[in-house]
Amino acid sequence: MEKQFKILAFAGSLRKGSYNKALVRAAVELSPANVTIEIFDLEGIPPFNQDFENSSPQRVKEFKEKIRNMDALLIATPEYNYSIPGVLKNALDWASRPFQDNVLKGKPVAIMSASTGRFGGVRAQYHLRQSFVMANMHPVNQPEVMLAAATQNVDGNGKLTNEDTKKLIRQLIEALIEWTNMLNCKPR
Repeated sequence: MEKQFKILAFAGSLRKGSYNKALVRAAVELSPANVTIEIFDLEGIPPFNQDFENSSPQRVKEFKEKIRNMDALLIATPEYNYSIPGVLKNALDWASRPFQDNVLKGKPVAIMSASTGRFGGVRAQYHLRQSFVMANMHPVNQPEVMLAAATQNVDGNGKLTNEDTKKLIRQLIEALIEWTNMLNCKPR
């Protein structure tokens, strides 16, 4: 019997018509039969305040519990000013604090991005990888999924229309599963 994988996916955007949310929805549709992708919306996570890291707000507790119960993470990030959006950095800060309750530690993670520009969020992806270092996360390196000119590749209903990107998303999910299996292998 094939192992069932549970992946938590979220977009670093709060915008209702977010192109990165379109990537996350596409990942749900494109995932293999043995994969369940649950979407978490970052809406409602308050700004990180270290004074409250030991008594997190309820929405943060929900987020951390979802991460804790998943095999891996899938993050779609927009690019704002050559970096990741504040809402995404904020969510990662909450998830990694306090250090003794860092639910990101050791988590396999894959990244996607969509942008209206011609680079598809490449700079945000590389910046996001820097945040993974301190959290001790394990990112998939390839394939890289970067959707440029998102306005022409996501329809009015928020559905991804770019077939090449759909193939890459499927490959990314498969790579995330393979990577998760490899990280979970324990020497005898």
